[in-house]
Amino acid sequence: MTGSDSGAARGRASTLLSLRGVAKAYGSLRAVDGASFDVARGSLTALIGPNGAGKTTTFDLIAAARRPDAGEIVFDGQRIDGLPPDRVFQRGLARTFQVPRPFANMTVLENVMLAPLQQAGERFWNNWFAPGRVRAQERAARDRAHQVLEVCALAGKAGDLAGQLSGGQQKLLELARVLMIEPKMILLDEPAAGVNPALLETLIDRVQLLNRQGITFLLIEHNMDMVMRICNPVIVMAQGRVLAQGEPQAVREDPQVIDAYLGEVAHG
Repeated sequence: MTGSDSGAARGRASTLLSLRGVAKAYGSLRAVDGASFDVARGSLTALIGPNGAGKTTTFDLIAAARRPDAGEIVFDGQRIDGLPPDRVFQRGLARTFQVPRPFANMTVLENVMLAPLQQAGERFWNNWFAPGRVRAQERAARDRAHQVLEVCALAGKAGDLAGQLSGGQQKLLELARVLMIEPKMILLDEPAAGVNPALLETLIDRVQLLNRQGITFLLIEHNMDMVMRICNPVIVMAQGRVLAQGEPQAVREDPQVIDAYLGEVAHG
C-alpha cells in the first residue's frame, strides 16, 4: 500500500458518517439542497442553523425516516440511503427526538426494556418451545436496562411511570432507550430544549461521558453556550445547504454564519 493509499484508508476509518450531495425537496421547496459533510468517529459534532435550515430533514434522511432524492449517505463504510429505518437502527445508528416519545403508562424500566432487538420472546412460539431462552434474555435485558438507567441518572426512577417524568428526565429516558442497542452513533435532536439548567448539566455530563466511552454524537442544538462548550466540530446549515464547518470559535466568527444565524450571539 502506498503512502497515499494508507492515508486514504485512515481517512475512511476515521469517518463514521458521510453525506455527499444529499438533497430532499417537497414540491418547489428544497429542504436539503446538496448537503455534504463528514462526522468523525468518536466526535461530538453539532449541526446548527436557523429554523428552516434543513437540519431536522437531514436527521430524517440519515435515520432513514425519509429517502433522499439525490446523494449518498454512508455509515461505517456502507451506504444506508434507501435502507428501511430498522436496518439502519440495527447497524448502530440511533436517534432521539426533540419531543420525547415514551410510553407514558409504562414504567421507566419497561420503556428501556422495549429497546433490545430480535429477542427470542418476540416470536410468540418461543414462549412455548424455548421458555428458558426467553427467560434468560429477559433477565439479561433487565440487567442491562438497570445499568443504562444508572448511567443516565434515572436509576431512582425505574419504577415510576414514564409519563410522570419531567421533560428533561424524559430526554434522559430517550437516551437510555437508544443505549440499550449499544449504538456506534446517536443523533440527538435539541437535547437542551425545555430542560431546566440543573438537569441540563446532568444531560451534558452523560453525553460527554458516553462520548469518552466511544459513542459518536451528532446533535442539533440552538443552545449556543452548550454547542460552543462541548462540540467540535460545528456544522452550520442555512437554506438547506452547508454554510460552514470547523472548530467552534472559527465558525462563530465566520461572517456568513453571523449574517445567516448567530448575529449578536457571536459577540455575546
